[in-house]
Amino acid sequence: MSARPARTSPDNPATASATETASAASGSAGRRRVLLAAPRGYCAGVDRAVIAVEKALEQYGAPIYVRHEIVHNKYVVKTLEKKGAIFVEETEAVPEGEIVIFSAHGVAPVVHEEAERGKLATIDATCPLVTKVHKEAVRYAKEDYDILLIGHEGHEEVIGTSGEAPEHITLVDGPGDVENIEVRDPEKVVWLSQTTLSVDETMETVEAIQGRYPNLLSPPSDDICYATQNRQTAIKQVAADADLVLVVGSKNSSNSVRLVETALTHGAKDGHLIDGADEIDEAWLEGVTTVGLSSGASVPDVLVDGVLEWLSERGWEDVEIVQPVKEHMQFSLPKELRRDLRAEAAQKTQG
Repeated sequence: MSARPARTSPDNPATASATETASAASGSAGRRRVLLAAPRGYCAGVDRAVIAVEKALEQYGAPIYVRHEIVHNKYVVKTLEKKGAIFVEETEAVPEGEIVIFSAHGVAPVVHEEAERGKLATIDATCPLVTKVHKEAVRYAKEDYDILLIGHEGHEEVIGTSGEAPEHITLVDGPGDVENIEVRDPEKVVWLSQTTLSVDETMETVEAIQGRYPNLLSPPSDDICYATQNRQTAIKQVAADADLVLVVGSKNSSNSVRLVETALTHGAKDGHLIDGADEIDEAWLEGVTTVGLSSGASVPDVLVDGVLEWLSERGWEDVEIVQPVKEHMQFSLPKELRRDLRAEAAQKTQG
C-alpha cells in the first residue's frame, strides 16, 4: 500500500476542532488566526501520476525510470527516489529494456518514438486534462489553423503540446507577447493554453489577441485545469482578509507560483512560496494577525500540516477553512499498469 499522508479536510476531527475554536473566538480583537484554503494540494492528475509510480514499483520492482519530475514538487520526487524511482532528463538515459514513466506534464510524440527506439516499456502518466489540450492541438492543426498556445517558454507541458504540431503552434507568453504574433490567415486562428496558468492573466492575454484577431476561435472548453481554477478561487477569497499568504509549493511549480501572484493581486499584503515550514522567515510575521495558507496542486498535505504546526507553536492556533468550491474529480490509473511490462520490455530487447 502507498504511504501518502492523509488529507486535511472539514471532516478531519482535528481540523474541525480548530475551526470550531476559531469560530468561538471570532469576536476577539487582534486574535491570531490561519485562513486555510480549500481546495488545495493534490489534484486528480497529480494523484494519478504519483500513484502510477508507486504501483509500478510495487508491481514490477525497482528500478522504475521517470522522464523528468513526475510532478513539480521536491518532497514528492525525493520520496519516490527512496522507493526506487530514478528520474532522468532525457529518454536516452534509460537503459535498454527498462520501464519508463512519462510525467503528468505530457510529452511530445518524438519522445514516444525515442522510447520505441530504445526498446523501452512505457507508462504514460500524462494528466488527462493535458492530453485533452494535445488532442485539440492535433485537431486544429489538421484543420490548418494557426494555433496560439498561451504558456511559459520552457515549461514541460508547453514543450509537449508544441511537439504535437510544431509547424502550426506559436507560443504566446503573456499579454506583452501578443504584439509579436504573426499568422498566415487572420480568419483561421485559435488559442489554447497551458493548464496551470493564472485564469486572470490567461483571459487578459486572450482579450489582447482578440484585439488583433477579432475572429479568434476559442477551444470547445476552457483549457485551464479545474484544480488550478479552484485553488485560485480559494486563494482570492483568503487573500482579501490576509496580512500574509503562504503557499506551499516548489519554485518550478507553475500553478504554485501563480497562487502567490493571485494572492498579491487580490488583497494580500505579503506573500511567499515555500517548500515547507523550514523556509518560513519569522520576520514575515511581524505585525501579522491573519495568515492565509494554501498549497499547489503537486503538494501532499503533510507539508501543509507542518506549516500549521509551525504557526501554532508561535501563536497562530485558530484555523478557519475557506472553501468556496468542492472537488470530486478522479482519474483512472494508466492502462499500462494492467499489463506485464517487464515481459514486454524483454520481448523488445530480444526482437
